Amino acid sequence: MKYGIVAFPSKKLQDLANTYRKRYDPHYAKITPHMTLKDSFDATDEDIQSIVRQIDEIAAKYAPLNIHASRISSFFPTTNAIYFRIEPTEQLVAFHNALEEKISFGNTKHVFVPHITIAQKMTDSEHDDIFSQLRMTGVDEKDTIDRIHLLYQLEDGSWTTYETFRLTGAE
Repeated sequence: MKYGIVAFPSKKLQDLANTYRKRYDPHYAKITPHMTLKDSFDATDEDIQSIVRQIDEIAAKYAPLNIHASRISSFFPTTNAIYFRIEPTEQLVAFHNALEEKISFGNTKHVFVPHITIAQKMTDSEHDDIFSQLRMTGVDEKDTIDRIHLLYQLEDGSWTTYETFRLTGAE
C-alpha cells in the first residue's frame, strides 16, 4: 500500500489554497491542502507498525511547527506546479530530515522545498497565465501546525488518514 506523511495547515490557510485548487488542481478532490513532509512510499502492513512507532518518537521530540507561507512560486520548468512557498525554518528542515533518516522507505524524489500546491498539471501557456496572475495576488500567512498525519492512498487515488501524531516535544 502507498503511504505518505503530511502536515495539514489551519482551516484558514486550507480555505485560501482551495480557492485556487478548485480551478487549477485536478487533485482537489483527492487530498486536502497539505505540506508534504515525506514523499509517498510503499509499505506492508508489518512495516507500517514500525513506521508508526518511528513517527511517534519523532513527534514526541518536536514542538509544533511555525510556518510562514510567504509567496506564490512555481516548480517550472521541472513541472508546471504552482504553490504557496513555506519558508524553510531550521526546525522544519530538521523535522523533515528526522523523518527521512528514521523512515527509510521510498526514495527521496526531490530536494525538500516546503510548500502547499495550489495548481498543477497545466500546459505551459496555462501555467504562464495563471502564475503571472497569482504572483500579483501573493500570499503572506503564518500558521502553527501541532500535528502531522500518516496517510494512505485508496484505490480511487484519494488519500485518507491512517494515523495522526501530535507534536509535543521541545525542539
